[in-house]
Amino acid sequence: MIIDRYISWEILRPFCGGLGLLILVFVGYSAARQLNLAAEGQMELQTAFALVGLNTLITLEVLLPSALFFSILAALGRMHRDGEMYILHAAGVSPLRILESVLKLSLVIALITGFISITGRPWAFRESYRMEAEAAAKFDLRKMASGRFVPLESSDYTFIADGLDLDRGLHKGVFLQRKHRGPRQRSEIIVAESAALPILNPGQILTAQFFNGYYYLLDNRAQLDITMRFKEFTIKLPYEEAQATYRRKAETTGNLAASQQPKEVAEFQWRLSTPLATLLLALMAVPLSRSRPRESRFRIFLVAVTVYVGVFSATAIARTWIEQGKLGPVPGLWGVYLVLGLVLLGLVRPPRLRRP
Repeated sequence: MIIDRYISWEILRPFCGGLGLLILVFVGYSAARQLNLAAEGQMELQTAFALVGLNTLITLEVLLPSALFFSILAALGRMHRDGEMYILHAAGVSPLRILESVLKLSLVIALITGFISITGRPWAFRESYRMEAEAAAKFDLRKMASGRFVPLESSDYTFIADGLDLDRGLHKGVFLQRKHRGPRQRSEIIVAESAALPILNPGQILTAQFFNGYYYLLDNRAQLDITMRFKEFTIKLPYEEAQATYRRKAETTGNLAASQQPKEVAEFQWRLSTPLATLLLALMAVPLSRSRPRESRFRIFLVAVTVYVGVFSATAIARTWIEQGKLGPVPGLWGVYLVLGLVLLGLVRPPRLRRP
């Protein structure tokens, strides 16, 4: 227990400092972007800070294993250079015992990373998309109340309004036109006292409600025009599949498990494999930290960074292949981690003594 506490403390000190620095850098970058949007009036300040927090939670699934890997490398590397590791070996502490101490701490970090990846990350994506959609809708409401013609995104509709009741979400003095494509060259026109436009939430049917107005269907060729007066009139806006591209990231892990779509299979395997990746990276840092007293740190750091980039590159390539259908669910990402596990076994195997 003394060895476990000592090694854990030596790792946790750079881990907390490194993780805090990474979070600080990311928060600064994210805050600059979100606060710029708030300054332009595209979202409220409270929404901007909430999005910074949600984005930070999302990126923790990458920051945690990264900080743990380099913390183990720094802590054990220092112990090797200062000769502490040789004293432990002389006292009967084997390299496998050191690996066991690192494993106990890494399991805790891996479980936290897994919880964030499986539960926290999709929840954060759902909340961030909802907030962004509401902020964009409110911004569009203000923009479309400027007395200028504004084309509705991903549709053939053109909209103009004289004013806006932002508290009620209603436009005043509304004019909406839609030109139909085709040989008949028909046009729809709606003129109403007020209208309620939808918040563009992905995955929901988009409808717009108009109150106290007239509906015109104009046939520019046959001159078969239709005029209708209404008290309340509802139309469906075009639903674009592209609006639902967020589903893989925001969908619950349970729903992804039941899907056979390649992109959703890739997302599901990524979430489940994140704790395994954290654990493998942490254990690989133990043999990579070996060095001789007063040996240069540059060589060890260069090798470790190469391994780190290689691990994430291999998983990213495998994930892309699964999404494209080039790689099946089996072996999927598990094949990559099987190879990494074999590499780890090769690294932790004690070196053979040469015969004289």
